[in-house]
Amino acid sequence: MTQNRFWQSSYEPGVPTEIDPEKVVPLVDYLTQTAANYPTAIAFSNFGHQLNYRDFEQQSKQFAAGLVSRYGLSAGDRVAVMLPNLIQYPIAVYGILRAGMVVVNVNPLYTPRELKHQLVDSQSKAIVVLENFAHVLEQVITETQIEKTIVARAGDCLPKVKGFLINAVLKYVKKAIPSWSIPDAESYLSFMAKNQGQTLKEESIDLDTIAFLQYTGGTTGVPKGVELTHRNVSSNVQQGLGWCLGRFKHGKEVAITALPLYHIFSLTANLMFMVAVGGNCVLITNPRDFKGFIKELRNWKMTYITGVNTLYAALLNTEGFNKVDFSELKLTMGAGMAVTSPVARDWIALTGKPLVEVYGLSETSPAVCMNRLDLEDYNGFIGLPIASTDLIIADDDGNPVPVGEQGELCVKGPQVTKGYWQRPDETAKAFTQDGYYRTGDYATINEQGYVKILDRKKDMIIVSGFNVYPNEIEDVVSGHPGVLEVAAVGIEDDKSGERVKIFVCKKQPDLSEEDLISWCRERMTSYKLPKEVEFRDELPKSTVGKILRRSLRDETAS
Repeated sequence: MTQNRFWQSSYEPGVPTEIDPEKVVPLVDYLTQTAANYPTAIAFSNFGHQLNYRDFEQQSKQFAAGLVSRYGLSAGDRVAVMLPNLIQYPIAVYGILRAGMVVVNVNPLYTPRELKHQLVDSQSKAIVVLENFAHVLEQVITETQIEKTIVARAGDCLPKVKGFLINAVLKYVKKAIPSWSIPDAESYLSFMAKNQGQTLKEESIDLDTIAFLQYTGGTTGVPKGVELTHRNVSSNVQQGLGWCLGRFKHGKEVAITALPLYHIFSLTANLMFMVAVGGNCVLITNPRDFKGFIKELRNWKMTYITGVNTLYAALLNTEGFNKVDFSELKLTMGAGMAVTSPVARDWIALTGKPLVEVYGLSETSPAVCMNRLDLEDYNGFIGLPIASTDLIIADDDGNPVPVGEQGELCVKGPQVTKGYWQRPDETAKAFTQDGYYRTGDYATINEQGYVKILDRKKDMIIVSGFNVYPNEIEDVVSGHPGVLEVAAVGIEDDKSGERVKIFVCKKQPDLSEEDLISWCRERMTSYKLPKEVEFRDELPKSTVGKILRRSLRDETAS
């Protein structure tokens, strides 16, 4: 077993090597403490409106009271939240947690089939849904256990006139709200108004109570509900705070929150982390509108931003981004997919601050490893294990391999899930006999304890018996000045078993297949070379911007 404390003690003085998972607090306690100590500090900014911590706590209490007193729900009941980055999201989430219930995060862009699976599997009894997507819920709600529906509109938490205008534009100008009909559905504003004066007897929350069912696996199979307890997520918050060495000041931070909060990275690294330090989450509701996104960025002296590699690449290639004020920026975190060296180096060249790669999964709340915060250049590693986190590189039987050898990265720590919702067989397969969670990622660890992800086991390409890692191919190809985005996949080959194919979005219109093959030939051994190049206007992505290799593989195979 590899130990993390030796590596961390050599990382930087003052970084804690352990946290005490018995002394962390339930997630709602962070809000209670921050609201008491910094009541007028801004918690959220969205569409030019701001909500302070005092009002945030009060509205979360109001929401919780309605769930219990009016809807008759009980501790442990699952409540689905199908919202983008709007102020209603944190109010609903903290209200659900405050009532001792379980948040089931739902991607608002789900199809009826995907939504039905998640609601049925989680046995959710209530749902909060944005009106834009209520027509999807309408198609499946009678096949689920949903008893109560709260329908929110984008402008509900804004001042009356502004909220009315935004709602009217979405409905009548942009035609973004299809007609829907759900009997007994209640509007968010009505729900909150009727809860005024309701009181909630708040019970102490056991740290091992499930806080979130975080569904994962949609890109590799049927989505499973990851059980994340208050102890899991709260431990990860404490691990993050320790790693940041007091860089964040209570009530002073401005966190750009472009990744959807229903995604585990943004949920913990932005929402939970910022509530713990009393920071201002600037909610970007539509980050794909890059002109609007950059316009919003120019209103702030941000101190913290999280994103995926494709988001940063797009920002760097959008006009006006170089005019954003980076003078107060303390930390840029990249996770969700591999950070590529060209993007990391362009980021530090423009902002003067490193793009710090972080590694995690839904099953680990999510953070497992993080790079040094004072990096001067891209290093190709996902960093060192954070406090109280032990790692092994294991063979197929779950046995540790020597330092420097390749194998599956396995992790143990207080942030690691206890298992999958109502799937004991899947839970058993996910852990080694020694209790390490199998991440499904091939990796190595060097003598200094730095971890390098080679690739997802299921994404690995095998050419004539040689392992070829798409991450490496993509990193090389993305270094070409004419490439905007790239994805590498393996396709069947009669001679070699598989061959490498790359899908490329151009930055330079005259970029040719021959240019790319020549570029790769100078930088990679022959069996790794792409044998096919397909140019695309865009690549399929998840809602957080992660390129979906499986979609490209399936498309090619069919």
